[in-house]
Amino acid sequence: MTTHSPFLVTALDAARAAADVIRRYYQRNLEVVIKADKSPVTQADIDTEKAIRAIIGARFPEHGFYGEETGQSALDADYLWLVDPIDGTKAFVREYPFFSTQIALMHRGELIVGVSSAPIYGELAYAQAGVGAWLNDKPIRVSDIDSIEAAAISAGNLKTLAKSTGWARYGQLVARVSRIRGYGDFLHYHLLAAGKLEAVIESDVNILDIAALAVIVEAAGGKFTDLNGKPLGLETTSVLAANSRMHSTLLRELS
Repeated sequence: MTTHSPFLVTALDAARAAADVIRRYYQRNLEVVIKADKSPVTQADIDTEKAIRAIIGARFPEHGFYGEETGQSALDADYLWLVDPIDGTKAFVREYPFFSTQIALMHRGELIVGVSSAPIYGELAYAQAGVGAWLNDKPIRVSDIDSIEAAAISAGNLKTLAKSTGWARYGQLVARVSRIRGYGDFLHYHLLAAGKLEAVIESDVNILDIAALAVIVEAAGGKFTDLNGKPLGLETTSVLAANSRMHSTLLRELS
């Protein structure tokens, strides 16, 4: 049995506290406020983040915090928590289960812990960099499929890609793969990390949506970069995540 670090234990405890808040609010016909960036927010988002922040702040008061709803503090600290309390608020509001809580920890620019909790869907994925990844407490590993023709690829938000010169290359890739799907949100990353599909492509994301999922995919043996092959940072907006055998092939095809 692997002993989890105090950081991962804290992230898991925070995710469970978040799940309690989410279950209390889910399907309660909440008032929705539209933020300046046109994304929706509810009282559930705010209260969920407060529950997460309370647990992290109590245990690691010197750490930085970068939250979707309650703001940022000490972004230059050695340890920085990245939190999206309800990633997929639109799904939450419309009462279908494709939303999750995303909690990641970055140490001096490197992502080291990730928890992706989808309490209504019924999945909890988590990982510690260099140690391993788990889905519902069972160890997971990416697939070893290494050809485009045998690969299953899932795509998320592609609006920016669709407006770019890369759209034609993406179309050529779609024509070759075994299966193209759009599982979206947390779900296709869980499937990738568990070896159920080979790659995820997105062109419009926020680091808070993907930080935890990046830790999980890489700890499961995958590779997670932006669409140009660059490592993740706070400004990242696109994703090419794949098993380690497929990543360089797909990067070449798309660029």
